[in-house]
Amino acid sequence: MDSFILSLAFGVAYLIRFDGMPPSGVRGTALIQIPYATLLQLLILSLAGLHKTSWRYVSLADVPRIAVGLGAATALLMALRFGLPDRFQIGRIPLGVIAADAMLAGVGLIAARILRRLQSEHWERKRFGAVRRIEAKRVLLIGAGRAGAMVARELVNRPDVGMTPVGFIDDDLGKIGTYIHGLKVFGGTQELHDVVEGHDVREAIITIANATGETIRRLFKLCEEVPVPVQIIPGIYEILDGRVSVTRMRKVQIEDLLGREPVELDKDGIAGFLRGKRVLVTGAGGSIGSELCRQMCGYGPAELVMLEQAENPLFAIDGELRGRWPEMRLVPIIADVCDTKRLEDVFGMCKPEVVFHAAAHKHVPMMELNPGEAIKNNSMGTAKVADAADRVGCEVMVMISTDKAVNPTSVMGATKRVAEIYVQAMARKSKTRFVAVRFGNVLGSAGSVIPIFEKQIASGGPVTVTHPDMRRYFMTIPEACQLVTQAASMAEGGEIFVLDMGEPVKIVDLARDMIRLSGFTEGRDIEIKFTGIRPGEKLYEELALDVEGVNKTLHPKIYIGKLEPYPWEQVMEIYDKLQHVTETREILAVRKRMAELLPEFQDAAKDDAVSLEEILSRTPAMGSDQQNPLRSEQ
Repeated sequence: MDSFILSLAFGVAYLIRFDGMPPSGVRGTALIQIPYATLLQLLILSLAGLHKTSWRYVSLADVPRIAVGLGAATALLMALRFGLPDRFQIGRIPLGVIAADAMLAGVGLIAARILRRLQSEHWERKRFGAVRRIEAKRVLLIGAGRAGAMVARELVNRPDVGMTPVGFIDDDLGKIGTYIHGLKVFGGTQELHDVVEGHDVREAIITIANATGETIRRLFKLCEEVPVPVQIIPGIYEILDGRVSVTRMRKVQIEDLLGREPVELDKDGIAGFLRGKRVLVTGAGGSIGSELCRQMCGYGPAELVMLEQAENPLFAIDGELRGRWPEMRLVPIIADVCDTKRLEDVFGMCKPEVVFHAAAHKHVPMMELNPGEAIKNNSMGTAKVADAADRVGCEVMVMISTDKAVNPTSVMGATKRVAEIYVQAMARKSKTRFVAVRFGNVLGSAGSVIPIFEKQIASGGPVTVTHPDMRRYFMTIPEACQLVTQAASMAEGGEIFVLDMGEPVKIVDLARDMIRLSGFTEGRDIEIKFTGIRPGEKLYEELALDVEGVNKTLHPKIYIGKLEPYPWEQVMEIYDKLQHVTETREILAVRKRMAELLPEFQDAAKDDAVSLEEILSRTPAMGSDQQNPLRSEQ
């Protein structure tokens, strides 16, 4: 096709040059010049990569290839025009012909590709329409940017999706009245009601790829007021993961309303850190551990060892990863991080080079009643994993910590702080780089607030919130795990990394949003009930101690807490005494000893006159005047 277009363009260029009547001698010369000029142009266009592109998916990105190729060919023909000696007169093409030929060839090559794409899209529409003939739903696209244009094009070409786009609304004044893929931008969001009514819109779709939570919340409320059902295109993580396409619409979720900015990673640095390494993840069946395993596979480790105490979650993540990465060497291992001998056997057999320690007891109220078990798993278990990593010469061990380890008021937070102390102390005496990473709550993790709210709403309520002023930092599981991996690649040893969790979110606001997202009205359909702060909880969580502050790193969302490591002898004393007291199985005794050994643990057990019942009924909480130093420093 290109040969035909180039030959035809060259012939027409001669006709233009000589007003449609080239002399007889010139006609003979032109016939001889057509094949040599066409072959030369074809060769240069091929070198420019033009013939490696698919005509079905031609776009503006292909135009520069055509322009560069034809520009180079034109320059060469002009050089031959002036450089060839007189005896090669047959190869000297008139300048007017060269100029006209370049323009005609460019138009012809682009037009042919556009026509092929239009033909392909027409066939595709017919094929999909024949496969699935359903009544299409009229939809309005909110957002006429790149993502909106992608969605519009796909919906126009895919009748099987069952949606017919009628147009856009967008607050960008420069876009109002314009057309994108044949669809009009009707106006701004303030005209949503009129557009829905005037064009029989049955559903709205938010097509803003990186919209903030505030923007999505505003648009969701506008659609509720019309009212019109609203969906949203997939989040950035889902699209980048390759799990869904941009046209796989879904309902607006609580993660969308929180609207955190996408995390930008040094993927080359992370890949260089993990590629070809033997990686071990403890707690591999949990929310954080399983996501770490998924992300590890994407960086090409030599082997991924998944260590988990519970059989069913391990079976699930093992099956999922084998389906997605069949070439990956996966080693599922049932083991308890408190079992020293088993850990020694596993580490000795697998010899991991990078360890992510995500195994932990994490539920705050439950650990208040089981402090000995919290110490054994969170503190002693971390020490045993660290000892095993040191013994086999691991390069890096990363402990997953929590914001509850800062000025802990709960047993869970205190045991995590003790684990941090051990990891920091080990970093000073080991060749292994030991680090800890602190972050807050992750959305959708097992036992977290969102699954609980979902069950309460499904059962008709009430939705229980502990306190109207209760706030928490939230992060999506993929985002948290990506930052953990990034921090691990930056580790030098001994750091306690603090992740920027954004702004704290009121739990009662989450509850209200989830009630609305479920199609109910607060107070009429679903009640919100305040139950009071539970033992060990704070009203507000911190990410770094006031006395320690944080230092910046090269990554804008990762900081380093300024904590002085404990001397090794003091760490050993803490662990020996905690080990001894856990064997008593007396809740009050365990709490008192932990409060004595960890001065920052804000526990009522420090008062000898206080009974266990009084401790569990108290609700130590931070005052509203306290601030997160990470946020204030920023």
